[in-house]
Amino acid sequence: MSDSENDGYDLRDTSGDQWWLAVLPRMLVWSRLRVLESGVAEVFDCDGRVNIYESEDIARSQLLDADFRELDGMDADDAEAWGLDLEEIEPPQAEDDDALREIMMQPLKTPLSGKDW
Repeated sequence: MSDSENDGYDLRDTSGDQWWLAVLPRMLVWSRLRVLESGVAEVFDCDGRVNIYESEDIARSQLLDADFRELDGMDADDAEAWGLDLEEIEPPQAEDDDALREIMMQPLKTPLSGKDW
Protein backbone atom coordinates (compact mmCIF):
# COMPACT_ATOMS: atom_id res chain seq x y z
CA MET A 1 0.00 0.00 0.00
CA SER A 2 1.46 3.35 -0.95
CA ASP A 3 1.48 6.39 1.30
CA SER A 4 -1.25 8.03 -0.77
CA GLU A 5 -3.54 5.09 -0.09
CA ASN A 6 -3.22 5.32 3.69
CA ASP A 7 -2.97 9.09 4.28
CA GLY A 8 0.78 8.92 4.83
CA TYR A 9 0.48 6.72 7.88
CA ASP A 10 2.84 3.77 8.03
CA LEU A 11 0.54 0.97 9.15
CA ARG A 12 3.47 -0.88 10.72
CA ASP A 13 4.44 2.12 12.87
CA THR A 14 2.24 1.89 15.94
CA SER A 15 4.41 4.11 18.13
CA GLY A 16 1.83 6.92 17.95
CA ASP A 17 -1.10 4.75 19.01
CA GLN A 18 -2.96 5.85 22.11
CA TRP A 19 -4.67 3.15 24.12
CA TRP A 20 -7.89 3.87 25.96
CA LEU A 21 -9.78 1.59 28.32
CA ALA A 22 -13.13 1.24 29.99
CA VAL A 23 -14.25 -1.17 32.65
CA LEU A 24 -17.48 -3.11 32.50
CA PRO A 25 -18.46 -5.62 35.15
CA ARG A 26 -15.69 -8.23 35.04
CA MET A 27 -14.42 -6.96 31.66
CA LEU A 28 -11.70 -4.61 30.44
CA VAL A 29 -12.58 -2.96 27.11
CA TRP A 30 -9.92 -1.39 24.88
CA SER A 31 -10.00 1.22 22.12
CA ARG A 32 -7.05 2.40 20.03
CA LEU A 33 -6.79 6.02 18.96
CA ARG A 34 -4.55 6.66 15.97
CA VAL A 35 -3.98 10.15 14.54
CA LEU A 36 -3.11 10.22 10.86
CA GLU A 37 -0.65 12.63 9.29
CA SER A 38 -3.64 14.56 7.91
CA GLY A 39 -4.91 15.21 11.46
CA VAL A 40 -7.85 12.86 11.04
CA ALA A 41 -8.28 10.50 13.98
CA GLU A 42 -9.26 6.83 13.81
CA VAL A 43 -10.63 4.92 16.77
CA PHE A 44 -10.48 1.15 16.49
CA ASP A 45 -13.09 -0.14 18.91
CA CYS A 46 -13.70 -3.44 20.64
CA ASP A 47 -16.08 -4.55 17.87
CA GLY A 48 -13.42 -4.09 15.21
CA ARG A 49 -15.00 -0.96 13.78
CA VAL A 50 -12.84 1.98 12.78
CA ASN A 51 -14.59 5.23 13.65
CA ILE A 52 -13.25 8.29 11.82
CA TYR A 53 -13.16 11.73 13.48
CA GLU A 54 -12.22 15.08 12.05
CA SER A 55 -9.58 15.66 14.72
CA GLU A 56 -7.85 14.10 17.70
CA ASP A 57 -9.75 16.40 20.07
CA ILE A 58 -13.11 15.21 18.77
CA ALA A 59 -12.05 11.56 19.02
CA ARG A 60 -10.78 12.07 22.58
CA SER A 61 -14.06 13.77 23.56
CA GLN A 62 -16.05 10.87 22.14
CA LEU A 63 -13.95 8.35 24.06
CA LEU A 64 -14.35 10.31 27.29
CA ASP A 65 -18.12 10.57 26.71
CA ALA A 66 -18.20 6.77 26.40
CA ASP A 67 -16.42 6.47 29.79
CA PHE A 68 -13.05 5.49 28.33
CA ARG A 69 -9.84 6.78 29.93
CA GLU A 70 -6.44 7.10 28.31
CA LEU A 71 -4.05 4.50 29.65
CA ASP A 72 -1.04 6.86 29.54
CA GLY A 73 -2.92 9.45 31.60
CA MET A 74 -3.97 7.00 34.27
CA ASP A 75 -2.19 6.94 37.62
CA ALA A 76 -2.34 4.32 40.38
CA ASP A 77 -5.21 6.13 42.15
CA ASP A 78 -7.27 6.26 38.95
CA ALA A 79 -6.66 2.57 38.33
CA GLU A 80 -7.50 1.66 41.92
CA ALA A 81 -10.81 3.55 41.67
CA TRP A 82 -11.68 1.21 38.79
CA GLY A 83 -10.43 -1.86 40.67
CA LEU A 84 -7.38 -2.23 38.43
CA ASP A 85 -3.66 -2.65 39.03
CA LEU A 86 -1.68 -0.48 36.60
CA GLU A 87 1.25 -2.88 36.67
CA GLU A 88 -0.95 -5.65 35.29
CA ILE A 89 -2.59 -3.64 32.51
CA GLU A 90 -1.10 -3.97 29.05
CA PRO A 91 -2.76 -3.03 25.77
CA PRO A 92 -3.58 -5.93 23.48
CA GLN A 93 -1.15 -6.75 20.68
CA ALA A 94 -1.71 -8.69 17.48
CA GLU A 95 -0.32 -9.06 13.98
CA ASP A 96 -3.26 -7.25 12.38
CA ASP A 97 -6.56 -5.59 13.23
CA ASP A 98 -8.58 -8.75 12.57
CA ALA A 99 -6.63 -10.61 15.24
CA LEU A 100 -6.63 -7.55 17.50
CA ARG A 101 -10.42 -7.33 17.41
CA GLU A 102 -10.61 -10.73 19.09
CA ILE A 103 -8.69 -9.52 22.16
CA MET A 104 -10.04 -5.97 22.60
CA MET A 105 -12.27 -7.20 25.43
CA GLN A 106 -10.46 -9.00 28.21
CA PRO A 107 -11.85 -10.60 31.36
CA LEU A 108 -10.70 -8.99 34.59
CA LYS A 109 -8.97 -11.07 37.20
CA THR A 110 -10.54 -11.45 40.62
CA PRO A 111 -8.66 -9.40 43.22
CA LEU A 112 -8.11 -12.28 45.63
CA SER A 113 -7.24 -15.20 43.38
CA GLY A 114 -5.75 -13.47 40.35
CA LYS A 115 -7.82 -15.74 38.09
CA ASP A 116 -10.27 -14.63 35.43
CA TRP A 117 -13.85 -14.06 36.62
